Amino acid sequence: MMDRFAESIWDMKYRLKAPDGAVLDATIADTWRRVASAVAAAEKPERQAEMAAAFYRLLEGYRFLPAGRILAGAGANRAVTLFNCFVMGTVEDSLSGIFEALRESALTMQQGGGIGVDFSTLRPKGAAVKSVGADASGPISFMDVWDAMCRTIMSAGSRRGAMMGTLACDHPDIEAFVEAKRDPARLRNFNISVLVSDALMAAVAADAAWPLSFGGAVYRTISARGLWERIMRGAYDSAEPGVIFIDRINAANNLSYCETIRATNPCGEQPLPAYGACLLGSVNLAALVRAPFSGRAAMAEAELAEVVRLAVRFLDNVVDVSNYPLARQAEEARAKRRIGLGVTGLADALIMCGLRYDKPEATAAAQRWMALIEGEAYRASAALAAEKGPFPRYDRTRYLALPRIAGLPEVVRAAVAQHGLRNGLLTSIAPTGTISLIAGNVSSGVEPVFAATFERKVLLPDGSRRSETVTDFAVRRYRELTGEAGGLPPAFITSAELKPRDHLAMQAALQRHVDSAISKTINCPEDVSYDDFKAIYAEAYGLGLKGCTAFRPNPITGAVLSAAKPVEAAAGGAEVVQLKPPLAREEALAGVTYKLKWPDSDHAIYITVNDIVQDGRRRPFEIFINSKNMEHYAWTVALTRMISAVFRRGGDVAFVVEELKAVFDPRGGQWLNGRYVPSLLAAIGGVVERHMIETGFLHAVETPAAAGQGGRCPRCSGLELQQAEGCAMCLACGYSQCG
Repeated sequence: MMDRFAESIWDMKYRLKAPDGAVLDATIADTWRRVASAVAAAEKPERQAEMAAAFYRLLEGYRFLPAGRILAGAGANRAVTLFNCFVMGTVEDSLSGIFEALRESALTMQQGGGIGVDFSTLRPKGAAVKSVGADASGPISFMDVWDAMCRTIMSAGSRRGAMMGTLACDHPDIEAFVEAKRDPARLRNFNISVLVSDALMAAVAADAAWPLSFGGAVYRTISARGLWERIMRGAYDSAEPGVIFIDRINAANNLSYCETIRATNPCGEQPLPAYGACLLGSVNLAALVRAPFSGRAAMAEAELAEVVRLAVRFLDNVVDVSNYPLARQAEEARAKRRIGLGVTGLADALIMCGLRYDKPEATAAAQRWMALIEGEAYRASAALAAEKGPFPRYDRTRYLALPRIAGLPEVVRAAVAQHGLRNGLLTSIAPTGTISLIAGNVSSGVEPVFAATFERKVLLPDGSRRSETVTDFAVRRYRELTGEAGGLPPAFITSAELKPRDHLAMQAALQRHVDSAISKTINCPEDVSYDDFKAIYAEAYGLGLKGCTAFRPNPITGAVLSAAKPVEAAAGGAEVVQLKPPLAREEALAGVTYKLKWPDSDHAIYITVNDIVQDGRRRPFEIFINSKNMEHYAWTVALTRMISAVFRRGGDVAFVVEELKAVFDPRGGQWLNGRYVPSLLAAIGGVVERHMIETGFLHAVETPAAAGQGGRCPRCSGLELQQAEGCAMCLACGYSQCG
């Protein structure tokens, strides 16, 4: 039984509805049946009913949580992909090659896939373009083009776009790349990461010179330590770039004999080759703890093994039933059949077993569980290979020589040796985002618990939001079992109480049993020293991790994301009017007209907001937008009618400000009064907000981001946006960049 908040997330993101809004999934059980039947369609006809029933049982208890694209798209009869994220093909260093890659990226994002793009193949800024007698603008300028494309695709759909941009550490433009996101208005739809080689790390240790080269030519030589300092300073000051230890990734890749990796998906858990795709699903460890909070508390390991074996079959089937934005993505996925089976609810499972996240006993238990998942996943893939054949690019000699195979239990190695494998890679730990919320607010992925309870906002049909207190899964179970209404489990610990080395120790322990990578964010307090912050990355490299993302609240992120809060009730606490028939218009209304000068327009725009008085408080009733510029006539008329209709319905209409201010113009915004405004609509939203504040309907609250927070949510504008698992997730409304 879902709570109200979980139900709202399911209804908004995963519940199947007809184009006219009619509900097709009456309950979440209908969602499970839809998904199970769609995935079972890859089986032989005589086994489809049997496997649909088995997959339904796997899903209904929240023991296995497929990634969001699968839940939303499987069985929906829509032209969408069931893969969450992709790495695009190699970007050819020519104008036609660049825009062909842009086209492919747009088609991929249109179907709901996030993308990773390596820009290292593009010649540096200022390099000669002999064919046209000009100088190159450099890879970062073309990242701006991708960023604009992402804003455009995002504005056309309901899912916010996500991209990862990478650049090699020896590219001549690497310093500009590292500094790019210090500009608070630039590359907002990108995560960016430096491809750090073992050679650079050795040069940093030796304080050696570092040549920057392209196409075999050295452009200049800089200090290796100087470059590393710039990377670290960028991460400390603006939360980016991230660091990907690319040589380690390629050396540890099961498929290194037939592919080279130069980028990851947006959250980093899936390093992928050109046209590679990541297919994700998570075992919910919190659902598999038996006798929780007792001396007998333990992981149900036999059931865990059963869940893993069935989940591998489930994900392998998705490879066959999914749509693909591009033919080359389909070819790549079917040739290697890589899947990313991971975990969620780890922190809650540890708490339920009486193990504190920061203790060696917890690390040992998590490693044991992940080793079991790894072994059973390989066993299941070998069994599928016996039944359906190994993946087409399987090379028995090279595969059996892999260190990872040597580390598997003997019975598993024997099965692989006899049958091969159905899947080139099997395990990955991804952000779980909103799928962890619909499972009862279990701790997300491998992250620690953020807090015992959260105030979350639920979107209502009239556009207003209802606040609800939502409790962490393990805490709620503890209170149910003990009757202690406000009690906390003895092993309870939050992310704010952990030291960076606690995060790293857990990530390193799990990485030993993960084929791909782990999406994890090491959250630091705002006052962490630069030296301590920098030491996190050095320790990550020393522990053998494949990458590192540490986050601290910072002035640059805060400058963009911590503006005045637009959704507070007025001082005096007047009651918000709930949804009801339109309010009656009085014969005469008080109003104010504002002049807005938008740099792109030759003529000023005049915005009039008229108010009524209700319960002693002025509230907006209607809006008019006028200008001599006829270019905007049609949409301004439509906008005034729609906003006025919303105002006249009453309720907490402050969300109109949020929605307008969140609109991005793909052509870019403008600077007004010293601050960047992403679109003309956002500027109009700012005027409406100003009016609401000046008339007392709202009051502005300057709220700095708290320690560990990532800033303002793009959906609800709340300040509860957290960085976790390399992904932004809002604790207030459930928005997830990746889920």
